[in-house]
Amino acid sequence: MDEQSIQNEVILGVDTHLDTHVAAVISNAGKLLGTLATPTNANGYLTLLTWARSLGCIRRAGVEGTGTYGAGLARVLREQGVEVLEVNRPNRAKRRLQGKSDPTDAENAARSVLAGEATAIPKFQSGVAEAMRIISVARRSAVKAKTQTINQLRAILISAPQDIRERLWKTKPEQCIAGCAHLRPLGTTTLLRTLTSTLRLLAKRWLVLADELKEFDTQMEQLTRRSAPHLREQFGVGSQTAATLIAVAGDNPERLRSESALAALCGASPLPASSGKTIRHRLNRGGDRSANNALWTIAMVRMRSEPRTRAYVVRRTAEGLSAKEIQRCLKRYIIRELYPLILADLTDAAKIS
Repeated sequence: MDEQSIQNEVILGVDTHLDTHVAAVISNAGKLLGTLATPTNANGYLTLLTWARSLGCIRRAGVEGTGTYGAGLARVLREQGVEVLEVNRPNRAKRRLQGKSDPTDAENAARSVLAGEATAIPKFQSGVAEAMRIISVARRSAVKAKTQTINQLRAILISAPQDIRERLWKTKPEQCIAGCAHLRPLGTTTLLRTLTSTLRLLAKRWLVLADELKEFDTQMEQLTRRSAPHLREQFGVGSQTAATLIAVAGDNPERLRSESALAALCGASPLPASSGKTIRHRLNRGGDRSANNALWTIAMVRMRSEPRTRAYVVRRTAEGLSAKEIQRCLKRYIIRELYPLILADLTDAAKIS
């Protein structure tokens, strides 16, 4: 880029919403040059970019919600050679002082890029990582709905007439569902007719959700075996945990510059918690909680069944570490072990696709 373009550079900031995006452009010196609202469609994205380029040379853009409302705009900007940076929600203390409006948020997004505060590279959402994320989202909702269904059915049985409760209540959900799925009429009163139909419908709903989960699990198993073979070979890494970690890394793993970046993204990076003569670190409660849970699951499996990890737990316990501190250490070690494997799997998957 020549010196003239550098001098004419302007920064784009966008506050994204479902139906409308609000953009603001500031100069390299921080002066606000203008704001614009456009609809969230292809024509709106091009209108926004054309307007921004009319004010100067656009090289960088700060966009809120690049994984949700701003995903379409982020793709268009990248295709047009603009570097897109993820902008987090403005600081609440700062927002209380400056007020809240869409143009203000867009301007703050641009200023965070200019100040170097916005450095996160958004996910591309264009490959196997996005496919795994989609299945994981759908599967989680099916698990939640299935649990709610059996809880509702059992809650109804608890207050049902004693003879009906004793006949249909079973400890195992499958047995309880089997007794209710093809339930014959319990009686002729309004209560018993309603009870019969409700129990039958809830049982059928549970069976449908169980079939959905089997299909999701089959898809996930095939996808992770094909696209994350290195990760799946590791002890304690199943299809769900592998898919979660791949999805968190994203289809452009170069955004994770080091294993420590992935650890921070998963909430597994140690945070200092020292005071006085006490030198220690504590659990990180930030980051992606689903990824953190995946690491916890792998750690628990290894603590129970892997000799190397069990020996480590015994040694660290003797040194005075608590269970949570040992789990934190294990999560960090697991990230260190899996990080190069995640990169290798995503690189190979990109070549295949």
